[in-house]
Amino acid sequence: MKRIFLAFVVGSQLLFSQNVANQLDQSTQKLLNSTGAYSANLSFYVTDDNGNLVYEYQPNKGLSTASTQKIFTAAAALETLGKDYLYTTTASYSGQIKNGILEGDLWISSNGDPTLGSWRYEDYKPEKFKEKLLQALQQKNIKSITGNIIIDDSYFDFQSVPGGWPWDDIGNYYGAGTWGINWRENQFDINTNGTQFKSFSYDLENVKWINELKASGSSDQSLIFTAPHSDVALINGSLPAGKAMTVSGSVPNPPLQLGVEVKSFLNSKNIAVRGNVETYYNNQLSGKKMTSYPEKNNFFEYQSPTLDKMVYWFLRKSINFYGETFVKTMAKEKKGNSSYKVGVQFLKDFWKSKGINASMINFADGSGLSPQNYVSAKAEVQALLYAQKQPWFSDYFDGFPTQNAMKMKSGTIRNIKSFAGYHTSKSGKKYVFSIILNNYQSADISQALFKVLDNLK
Repeated sequence: MKRIFLAFVVGSQLLFSQNVANQLDQSTQKLLNSTGAYSANLSFYVTDDNGNLVYEYQPNKGLSTASTQKIFTAAAALETLGKDYLYTTTASYSGQIKNGILEGDLWISSNGDPTLGSWRYEDYKPEKFKEKLLQALQQKNIKSITGNIIIDDSYFDFQSVPGGWPWDDIGNYYGAGTWGINWRENQFDINTNGTQFKSFSYDLENVKWINELKASGSSDQSLIFTAPHSDVALINGSLPAGKAMTVSGSVPNPPLQLGVEVKSFLNSKNIAVRGNVETYYNNQLSGKKMTSYPEKNNFFEYQSPTLDKMVYWFLRKSINFYGETFVKTMAKEKKGNSSYKVGVQFLKDFWKSKGINASMINFADGSGLSPQNYVSAKAEVQALLYAQKQPWFSDYFDGFPTQNAMKMKSGTIRNIKSFAGYHTSKSGKKYVFSIILNNYQSADISQALFKVLDNLK
């Protein structure tokens, strides 16, 4: 009797899986036969939570992923750096302190903390960092500084933006690069009324603006163009006439911005800084030789939130800047070289070591902003399956947004959409899935994929 019952259960499960597979196939073919998919390409892969195949369509096809690329970076960072990994920003000084006067320079250094001055964490906002630095200076009885404020941003290499990022993206907030010292997530806001600037979230240092905005339409169609170390910024495109809006861009020199703000803050608190603000790479560009950070005089240490808290925001709000910082950090920590080339290769080697075919993970960055990423749906599912068996999985899973009533990460670039994640159906069946659609030319690209994924509900 037990054998008969077991055979009935197995048979019922097999029939159920076949029905789901048939429904997925019908929806997939309907999608591909639609007008928007005339020149589109699709990679789709679904398993149960044990990795048993449910449905596949071109599962090995490498396509541009957009932000579902982040599932690889987040998992690798949690495993290789550890969920409790901390970034540290320090302050030191050169010269000597006499009668409350620092006869030398104030130095600030970091290992690339992406949360320094971030508004996302209550205890890590810009004012918190400045106040704690002030308290540390007061404890050293420093009442004035005769030298410069030197921002040592040398922990990472000079290249702050991956080479494959489009020029249209890097000046906007989601195109912020990563530096040895980051500040306010390397982002600023412009408050506008129609095409006119009304105010900035904070004053940008040494930036001259060209405003070519046009008044048109009912939504934000503007683009900001800034470049690392450049003092020229352009905004063009269109904004609605007479409407108050906020647009966000990427800071062209975050280390310099931090130094300028610290100097202004200290002066306002009656700690006079007589010198200028210098950064490691600015000095390198001007041909000035930099001395080494004076570690023996360290008097201040400021630690970031733990990595798991950053991974939450990285996945939940799709912060590209965090992904590129993680890639550089893994490269620096594990290979001693923070270049994007080394970091991306490290990421690829990590997933090769977990059994994913190297041909299915042609990474170009850590965030998915580059259209040069080519990844298959099967590779994404394999990564998700690996992650759910790890001790850090709950922190990973918590970061996945809920969209279309499913726990999944999304990715969006022009005419590209992807979803990857986990879902438990009403019947209790658990699925792991990835769907990547490229060159789908229709405004309803998300809804088109939702209709396919609804079969898993």
